Amino acid sequence: MNRVYDFLKAAGTYYLATAEGDQPRVRPFGTIDLFEGKLYFQTGKVKDVSRQIHANPKIEICAFKDGAWLRVAASAYADDRIEAQEHMLESYPMLKGMYKAGDGNTEVFYLKDATATFSSFGGAPETVKF
Repeated sequence: MNRVYDFLKAAGTYYLATAEGDQPRVRPFGTIDLFEGKLYFQTGKVKDVSRQIHANPKIEICAFKDGAWLRVAASAYADDRIEAQEHMLESYPMLKGMYKAGDGNTEVFYLKDATATFSSFGGAPETVKF
């Protein structure tokens, strides 16, 4: 999990996919956090991505950096605790202008049952689970 965190943090931007009915939805994300032994990302409850994850928690993440890419398939679950939100916002202080822990909009999700695959051209894929 730490390797996945390090890759996503270094990539800066990754792409998170959800499903809405039979239609995939993909958008760029930039928040990733380790909190209490789990990997988290953040969004706003008013966004479509939040609604889509609550309807179907299966997500995928894809990121690319330095000639290598990472794909993560997981289920994402909301953590409504203020502490989890505060930890995320401390990791990304630039978000404090738009979000505040406990504001009714800030939402953090943690990954569960994750399978991460590291790949590159010319190398064999490596899979880790957490």
